[in-house]
Amino acid sequence: MSAPAALDPPAEWERLRRQCPVAAVRLPSGDQASLLTRYDDVKQVLSDPRFTRLLNASDAARLTDSDSGGVFNSEMANTLPQEGDGHQRWRRMISKWFTAKRMAALRPGVVAMAEQLVGEMVASGAPADLKASVGFPLPVWVICDLLGVPDADRAKFAHWSDNLLNLTRYTQAETDAAQAEFGAYMLAHVTAKRAEPGDDLLSDLITGAAEPLPDTILVATGQALLVAGHETTANMIGKMLGLLLSDRRRWEHLLADPSLVRTAVEEALRFDANPGIGMPRYLGEEVEVGGEVLPRGTTVLCSMAAANRDEGAFGTAGEMDLTRSPNPHLAFGAGSHSCLGQALARTELQVVLEVLVRKLPSLALAVEPGELRRVEGLAVGGLRELPVRW
Repeated sequence: MSAPAALDPPAEWERLRRQCPVAAVRLPSGDQASLLTRYDDVKQVLSDPRFTRLLNASDAARLTDSDSGGVFNSEMANTLPQEGDGHQRWRRMISKWFTAKRMAALRPGVVAMAEQLVGEMVASGAPADLKASVGFPLPVWVICDLLGVPDADRAKFAHWSDNLLNLTRYTQAETDAAQAEFGAYMLAHVTAKRAEPGDDLLSDLITGAAEPLPDTILVATGQALLVAGHETTANMIGKMLGLLLSDRRRWEHLLADPSLVRTAVEEALRFDANPGIGMPRYLGEEVEVGGEVLPRGTTVLCSMAAANRDEGAFGTAGEMDLTRSPNPHLAFGAGSHSCLGQALARTELQVVLEVLVRKLPSLALAVEPGELRRVEGLAVGGLRELPVRW
């Protein structure tokens, strides 16, 4: 669905919510899925265990135009337990690295990284691409730090992340090569951590797990954290700043009251009209959603972004209100599969905004908002670049 501008929602969302809340859509693969756009329906499906992540079922729709089905049906996705007790045990092992206490300890390091990147951008001079200078590298640096990966290998991780999340840009051979390279790297990294553990998540899983974890699970865990935590946050940094700078009143409001950083981040997450393809789910039994009975074998796409613009759930949903609270948006999903790293993503978004408000109050778009361009072909949406001046 196209939109009038890169930061605007497609006009179809409002029509679909009103007239066709369960809509048939064709995926890049050519397969058909059902698209949900209402808040209550999306929340229901994301919270309902009957809608699973078993996207490798024989009758599940393939998302991509490649044979593999992309990141949602990759070897990594099929290695980690996707449902039931196994999935919950895996989440519990990982989740202690994303607690409020951990985030507080991590925050100074993220601040230092953001200040370094902003400083380098300023030193290079205006205009600059804020996404390439700050938004893209910061989440890679943070994930690499979390996994104990050497700084020199950050560029490799950025390439693998881009490849694995692309739905149309790469050939099957290129995707296979990237997955093989990433897997081989992570296996060697896990082997090194077994020999010499450090203060990182993988070392903790190796030395602290109640039961020894096989290399396959450790490798897939490292891959999953990168894929889930890089492109999503990198693109959100660009979109958040694009939204705030495209209407000068929003940026001035934040400068006048920097305490609004937290609620501004939440509102940017809700207001984001370009998060990508949506969250896929597979239905293993007949279920009614939005007044329509969906048969077994249906693949559902949950458009959290469309749901977050639902006037039935949010007053003045079409306006960006930096003071909005509470803000029960669905940007991180809902239920037992809600985003495991949402505390980390929030920390990174808040830190970037705090640093820019403090260091570059004169920050402004270097182009008209209508000239901003969307990224095409990624499972997660974003801007190609964010040209800024100060």
